[in-house]
Amino acid sequence: MKNTLLRAVDVIYLGCIWVAGLSITGMALIIPWGIFARYVLGSGAGWPEPVAILLMSIFTFVGAAASYRAGAHMAVTTLTDRMPAAWQGFVDILVQLLMALICLFMTIWGIKLCMATWNQFMSTLPTLRVGVAYSPIAIGGFLSLIFILEKLFFGDQRHRRSVNFELFEDSKETL
Repeated sequence: MKNTLLRAVDVIYLGCIWVAGLSITGMALIIPWGIFARYVLGSGAGWPEPVAILLMSIFTFVGAAASYRAGAHMAVTTLTDRMPAAWQGFVDILVQLLMALICLFMTIWGIKLCMATWNQFMSTLPTLRVGVAYSPIAIGGFLSLIFILEKLFFGDQRHRRSVNFELFEDSKETL
């Protein structure tokens, strides 16, 4: 059961990496097109900026969830490193519970924000609902919550083959 859950979370993690990577790639392609259209073609397109902002939002929230699982996020451990070992475990659990609370807040209020703005459309991109533009907040919060619960119940997973790229490259196995 544990291995099945960990493999499922591995798939979610790799999905997050792919979505974040495709988002930043799309943004890197769209922004130059907007500049080219404005300065070379002489007619600025209205869609590149809002689409790039949406992709940046997706990259930020989904990528942050993946970063949290990989242990690549910014963490200030100056105080906890100087605590006795018995306290460090307690503080780590407290931090994970507080992070879970923040992710629940992001998920619940992100969904409420999406629902409240669903019938509005973006002025710069009239086919895109405002609720869709806010959805990365709720999605990123939910994905982060999955990774936090995984850490609480199964321990730190940043040394798994799917998370540690060097191990993934050296391995002869496939997922």
